[in-house]
Amino acid sequence: MNFQPLVIKVKLNTFVSLIVTSIIAALLLGMNPADIATSIKDGIGSSLGELAIVFGFGAMIGRLVSDAGGSYRIAKTLIDKFGKKHLQIAIVIASFIIGMSLFFEVGLVLLIPIVFAVALEAEVPMLYLGLSMAAALSATQGFLPPQPAPTAVANALGANIGQVLLIGIVVAIPCVIIAGPVFTKLAQWYAPEAFTIKKTLPAFGEVKEYDLKDTPSFGMSALTSLFPVIFMALTTIYSMVFEGGETPKNPHGFAALMTMIGNPMIAMVIALLFAMWSMGTHRGKTMGDIGRTLENAIKSIAMLLMVIGGGSAFKQVLIDGGVGKAVQNLMSNANLSPILLGWLIAVLLRISLGSATVAGMTAAGLVTPLMHSLGADPVMMALAIGAGSLAASHVNDAGFWMIKEYFDLSVKQTLEIWTVLETVISVVGLLMVLLLNMILH
Repeated sequence: MNFQPLVIKVKLNTFVSLIVTSIIAALLLGMNPADIATSIKDGIGSSLGELAIVFGFGAMIGRLVSDAGGSYRIAKTLIDKFGKKHLQIAIVIASFIIGMSLFFEVGLVLLIPIVFAVALEAEVPMLYLGLSMAAALSATQGFLPPQPAPTAVANALGANIGQVLLIGIVVAIPCVIIAGPVFTKLAQWYAPEAFTIKKTLPAFGEVKEYDLKDTPSFGMSALTSLFPVIFMALTTIYSMVFEGGETPKNPHGFAALMTMIGNPMIAMVIALLFAMWSMGTHRGKTMGDIGRTLENAIKSIAMLLMVIGGGSAFKQVLIDGGVGKAVQNLMSNANLSPILLGWLIAVLLRISLGSATVAGMTAAGLVTPLMHSLGADPVMMALAIGAGSLAASHVNDAGFWMIKEYFDLSVKQTLEIWTVLETVISVVGLLMVLLLNMILH
């Protein structure tokens, strides 16, 4: 059942739409009306435990870095370092680093003014650089914890977050290269009218400008942005070298310490405390200034958390209503890899639901029994679902309209370029997951 008509036509809030749709779906699936509220409550409760801290603290870290000018410093330094000839590579690296600590929408709003200014100075079309930026931001959202969708999917499947992060980086890099610089050349060929050099972009409001000398150093900015990622990666590497890739059941001493700091929740707490110092008090900000930044960050993700909870409620209703079992029975006889099936289910949900996060969460709930029955690797399943959840962004996806407005494109051009770019990331991501699954298993 599709909740998008409620969002697009009725203009109903997405979270409310998901809850209403969950209730209607439960009734249509023949669930006992007395059990519907419990199913919705269980769905929301199962997803927003650890995730609330991970998302909340992640948003705070990203906002602290952004407000201090750290994100501007990262982008400007890499662009200056690589020079005009290799601008796309600089944009990709900057967007990849920033995308690890900022949500897609925030990263887009932050980076587009910088990219636009660079494009004007280099006398190249905005899209020439913008597509590489968008590809890098999108890939980090689909594959790399502690971003919301991959973290939620990994938790739902019981996958090791650190392994999802490390293998996700391996998956994401070719996706970004092919969907960014390589695809840009193809798009210039079949949609040349979108690649005109524009002197203004109507969607821009007032853009905050930074004096480079007043911003934190590149090293400090990058370290603060990547702090939680570094912690989780170190713990995963330690586990692979000393524990055979498994999380120790009753760790002691150094192993216990590594297990603790590698937990996404603890990693985020430590990283936030560091960010409050590196981007706050170390730069002369008062605790009042830091507190206001943290409050604004929480406000920016409050609805995202609610939407994730609503998506989890919808997923739980589908499972409790028997859809999960039906999918398992239907797919168990199909002569297809469970990884391919997970990707396919996520693609279908993404096309019909619009939201990548909701599609990923729902797909994870539906394929969990199938994954266990076929003995599939939860990490590979999480990454395959992440790839599927990015496919075919179109008119029922909020990101589609952001790209259209910010790049000043027509709907036709956005479908020709953005929808295809997202699908390229999805397909390349699937191929990389299948290849890595063959190598590692």
